[in-house]
Amino acid sequence: MPQATATVADPADESSVDQRDADESCPDRPADPRDTAAGSDFAPLLRAARDQGLLERRTDRYAVGIAANLVALGALATGFVLMGDTWWSLLLTLPLAVLWTRTAFYAHDAGHAQISADRRTSRLIALVHANLLLGMNEAWWNDKHIRHHANPNHIDKDPDVGVGALVWTQKQAERREGFARWLTRNQARLFFPMLLLEGIALKIYGFRFLRRQPLRERAVSALLLAAHFALYTTLLFSTLSPGKAIVFALVLHALFGLHLGLAFAPNHKGMEMPDPDGERWGHLQRQVLTSRNVRGGILTDWFLGGLNYQIEHHLFPSMPRPHLRLAQPLVRAHCAGVGMPYTETGPIESYRQALAHMHDVGEPLR
Repeated sequence: MPQATATVADPADESSVDQRDADESCPDRPADPRDTAAGSDFAPLLRAARDQGLLERRTDRYAVGIAANLVALGALATGFVLMGDTWWSLLLTLPLAVLWTRTAFYAHDAGHAQISADRRTSRLIALVHANLLLGMNEAWWNDKHIRHHANPNHIDKDPDVGVGALVWTQKQAERREGFARWLTRNQARLFFPMLLLEGIALKIYGFRFLRRQPLRERAVSALLLAAHFALYTTLLFSTLSPGKAIVFALVLHALFGLHLGLAFAPNHKGMEMPDPDGERWGHLQRQVLTSRNVRGGILTDWFLGGLNYQIEHHLFPSMPRPHLRLAQPLVRAHCAGVGMPYTETGPIESYRQALAHMHDVGEPLR
């Protein structure tokens, strides 16, 4: 299992990009002589991105964004206290959920070393934003996300398409029994309602992951998670009556989970899924064919945290978020040059395709 504190690998070495990605998900994997050749289609694109300075960090941009997000969170917390014990405080759950999602985006970017090349600095930023501000264990997220990036949509290696509340292949669906079988039959129509539970689920997964962390890391993660819940519950129950406080927390986490799901759902669902027994894909093929971009303007970029440039993000995990849009013309032209399909849709169509895939998976059970 990869170290929970490791940042997601980036293809800094043109000749070993596939080996590096594979090693992130399986450190004991023996070297494969096909890896160097498999990365050749990607090497010219990597050189072009590097030559244009697109892999250089934008620490200044991140510093301003993080500071603005923290100030906005503080302002909402102050407004929450000043409003006092009233149901009107529920109006604050929507902007707070949006800011919590922004906070999660910064934790995500820190885990990819997009903000700083220094590992300690990156982990500190991730710990503050994930564990302390959100109550979500960054070590759990990073461990899962490393494996996802190394082998996106690979049924045996990507935890995001493993069997859970939802399933992603008809073979997985056929093994479901009881309530899980009913859930799979209806998973397309239940997808968005289920996202309302995701905010709470993320915290539960993080707590369960503590026992898998090394002792020292576990102590730091647990301390910050405990601090989050102590501060959060104190603020809630010292301002609102117990009933209002519980409703506020549930609504906030439901909106937070929905927003996160809206950002992550269009990225890979319904895209190619590599055959575990088939030919091994190179880095370019593995990342481009399994990913979908969502076109839109500044508002779409902001709402989806830059993850709408999913193809560019997967090709260059440590590329700063502001540069993903700039890299898109390079990537699209390169894919056209090598005959690689490049998928980009509008927001509504991206969700339609994702839901259609979930519906088709459940078809044998209907």
